[in-house]
Amino acid sequence: MEFYATCTPGLEFISAKEIEGKGLGRLIELREGRGRVIFESEYDMIPSLNCSLRSVERIVLLLARERTSELDGIYRAVKGIDFSFMRPEWSFAVRSNRLGEHDFTSVDIGRVAGQAVIDSYMEARGVRLKVNLDSPDVIVRCDLIKDELLVGIDMTGDEGLHKRNYRVYQHPAPLNPTLASSLIYLSEWSHEHSLLDPFCGSGTILFEAGMIARGTPVCKFRRDFAFLKFFGELPSFEERDVELKLYGVEKFRKHIEGAELIARYVGIYPEFIQGHAERIGEYFDSVDFIVTNPPYGLRIGKKGIIEKIYAGFLRAASSILKRRMVVITSETSIFEKHARDNFEKIEKLEVMYGGLRTGVYIVR
Repeated sequence: MEFYATCTPGLEFISAKEIEGKGLGRLIELREGRGRVIFESEYDMIPSLNCSLRSVERIVLLLARERTSELDGIYRAVKGIDFSFMRPEWSFAVRSNRLGEHDFTSVDIGRVAGQAVIDSYMEARGVRLKVNLDSPDVIVRCDLIKDELLVGIDMTGDEGLHKRNYRVYQHPAPLNPTLASSLIYLSEWSHEHSLLDPFCGSGTILFEAGMIARGTPVCKFRRDFAFLKFFGELPSFEERDVELKLYGVEKFRKHIEGAELIARYVGIYPEFIQGHAERIGEYFDSVDFIVTNPPYGLRIGKKGIIEKIYAGFLRAASSILKRRMVVITSETSIFEKHARDNFEKIEKLEVMYGGLRTGVYIVR
């Protein structure tokens, strides 16, 4: 069966590698820059896809993939789908998304697709399905990307897989956990090596790294997946007992205390230091990997302060880094200027995150 996974635009190849690397599917197509990976897998793998993949936002079982840019074409495509797998007493809702130039809105897509689902089921089963926009039993996804229509059943739910439900402390600007996992995969870190986040906040990168190393399932801390309507129960997993060398530096004590709350909740205990990223050379003789999300201008306000932080951080990082560093930032010109002064090899990926065009840098 065909599926698509949504993920961070620009890092689709990371999600594709995770899907194939964990033996959960076979890649069909990458939609680079569009945040989608289309792949083949088995129906029975749906629970494992949702519980094992840390770099994707949601899993959708594809029911139709067609070329159209008109509402009539959307209606015909959706009406042609056999929805008889749904029970007559179940409710549904259409969640629509539109990208490109069209003379209609996402709301129009939802309205037309919803009517098509009702008409299709009425013809097949003689029953009018109920619509429930707030808490439906089944979510039908209709994504129109320019002239390509993707229709499927959302097996994750309205809350994407980034909702890990382990944040017992809420940082004011937390990094998306799926993106954090993608950055860790990109770094090629493994638990045998040390990992430092010099701007760790409440520790998302470090906790995601620990869970990757231990094989912690996404479903460990949440139970509200859409696939449970079809499968009834969560899959079982065994976590690995591995030693972790995880370190975080954070300026504010309240965030360290929050990270320590999360550590006790998830059972992963990085070493946290209250300090400054510009001074990591004083705290560590060496580290193998650095993965971090430094502050952007939107969060700090003054470019001068940003440049001073970046210059000091990159200078200090160059003195202790043994293997590889991965950094995401929208302050690309400032980062590149000071990275070139301190490192020989710098690769850049363009990534959309939170509505911002950011650079993800692999530095050696």
